[in-house]
Amino acid sequence: MAGEARLPWSGLRNAAILLALWEIVGRLDLVAGGALPGITEILLRLWEDRADYPRHIWATLAASGAGFVIGNVIAIAAGVIFALSPTALRLFRGVNIAVFALPPIAIAPILVLTLSGMAPRIVLAALGVYFVTMTATVIGLSQADSRATDLIRAYGGSRRDALRLVLFRGALPSIMAGLRVAAPNAVLGAILAEFGGGGRWGLGAYLLGSLGRGEPDRLWGIGLVATLIAGLSYGAFALLSRRLVGATRAVTLNSAIPEAPAQTGSRAARVMLAAGAVGLPFLMWWAFIRLTGVPDLIAKTPLGVIDYLFFARTAEMAQARLLAALAETLPITLAGMLAGLGFAFALAIASKVFPRAIEAFMPVALITQTMPLVALTPLLVLILGRGPSLTLWVTISVTFFPAFVTLAQGIALVPRSAEELPRAYGAGRWREIGMVTIPASLPYLFAATRLTVPRALLGVMIAEWLATGKGLGNLLNQSRGYLDYGMIWTVASVSVILSVLFYQLVVIVERRVLRRMGMATAE
Repeated sequence: MAGEARLPWSGLRNAAILLALWEIVGRLDLVAGGALPGITEILLRLWEDRADYPRHIWATLAASGAGFVIGNVIAIAAGVIFALSPTALRLFRGVNIAVFALPPIAIAPILVLTLSGMAPRIVLAALGVYFVTMTATVIGLSQADSRATDLIRAYGGSRRDALRLVLFRGALPSIMAGLRVAAPNAVLGAILAEFGGGGRWGLGAYLLGSLGRGEPDRLWGIGLVATLIAGLSYGAFALLSRRLVGATRAVTLNSAIPEAPAQTGSRAARVMLAAGAVGLPFLMWWAFIRLTGVPDLIAKTPLGVIDYLFFARTAEMAQARLLAALAETLPITLAGMLAGLGFAFALAIASKVFPRAIEAFMPVALITQTMPLVALTPLLVLILGRGPSLTLWVTISVTFFPAFVTLAQGIALVPRSAEELPRAYGAGRWREIGMVTIPASLPYLFAATRLTVPRALLGVMIAEWLATGKGLGNLLNQSRGYLDYGMIWTVASVSVILSVLFYQLVVIVERRVLRRMGMATAE
C-alpha cells in the first residue's frame, strides 16, 4: 500500500524534473537555435492565443470522440466474431490489414471529395482505432483459460454463456490495453484529416495555418494541447485498465493446451477462402467508388490502377517513379520496424525489472506518441536535418509505443505463481524472465509485431511526405500537387499490399513457433 501511495508523487516528481530540464534547454536556445522553446515561452504563447483554441479543440474532440466510439464498437464486435470463427478471420484478414495500412495522408483528400462535413475526420479517427482494438479483442478471447470454458460446458452452458461469463471477462485486460492505444490514435487520425483535408476549425487546420509563420512556440503550443487531449484519454483508460486487471488476472497458468483452429474443408475450399481474403478488399474498394459516385477523374478502381501502371501511355514513367520511391522507402522501413520493436521489447522487459525507471520514462514516451507528427516533424527537421536519422526517429516513435503497451500487458498477465516457481529452485531474475515470462507472453510479442509492420511503413511515409523529399511519401505529395490521382491510388494500393505481405510473413512465423511450443495462434 505504501508503494502504491508513492506512485503518484513519483510521477509528479519525474514530470517536474522533465519540465525543468525543458525550460533550461529552451531558454538557453541549446536546440537548433530555438527550435525547442522553453516551457514558459510556450505557455505564454498559449495564453496569448487562448481565444483561438476553444472552437479548434471542440472540432477535434467532436470528430475524434465520434470516431473513437464508432471505430471501437465495430472493432470489438468484429473481434468477437473473428475469435469465434477462424473462417471469418481468415476471410477478412486482407480487409483488416488494408484498413490499418491505408495511409491517412493519401485518403484524406479523397474522403473530403466524397464525404461532407465532419465525416472525413470521423472516418479517419475510426480507421485509426479499429485494427488495434480488434486485434486486442481477438488476442484476449483466444488466450482465455480453456478450463473455465470446459466447466461452463460441463454444466450445460451454451457458447454464449461461455463468451459472457468467461471469454469476455478474461479478455477485458487485453481489450483495455487496446483502448489505451486507440484513444490517442483517434485524436491523431482526426488531426491528420484536418491537416490534409482542409476545413476551417480543428487543431490540424490551426496547425496548417501556423506552419508558414516560423513560430516554434505556437507550433509547440498546438502540439501540447493535442498531447494533453490524447494523454488524458490514454490516462483514463489506463486507470480503468488497472482496476480491471486486478479483478480478472489468472492465478495459475492454463495447463490445458487451447484448441488450434482446425483445417476444415477440402484443399479447393481452402484455396477459395484464401482467394476470397485477397479479393474482398478489392471488391469493397470497387463498391465504395460505385456507391459514392466519385467522378472518374478522381476515382480509380483496381482495374483503373492496373491500367494506369501497366497499359497507359505514361505507364513506363509511372513504373520508374514508383520503383525509385520503393528503393528509398523499403530499407528504412525495415530498419525502423526492427528498431521500434526492439525498443518496445526492451522497455517491456525493463518495466518488469525496473518499474520506477520506466515510470520516469513514460511522460517522454507518451509525448512522442501523442504529439502530432505534422507538428513535430517540421521542428525535428531543425534538430536532425532531412536525412535518414529523421525518418528513423519518426518511424520508431510511431511504432514502439503500441508494441510496448501490448507487450507490457502480456507480461503483466503472466501469473505470479508461475514466475516464482523458477526462483524457488534458485534461478535468478533474468533466468526467470527467460524461462517463464517471455515464453508465456509470446502471443503478445507476435501481436505487437503485427501492429508494428503497417505502422512502420506509415511512419516512413509521413516523414518523407513532410520533410525528406524522398520515397513513397514524397511521391504521394508530388502527385497531390500535380492532381495525379492515378499515382495517389497506386501509392495507396502498393503501401497496403506491402503491409499485407509483411503481416502475412509474421503470421506464418507466429504459427510455426507457437505450434511448436504447443500454444494456440491468434491470427
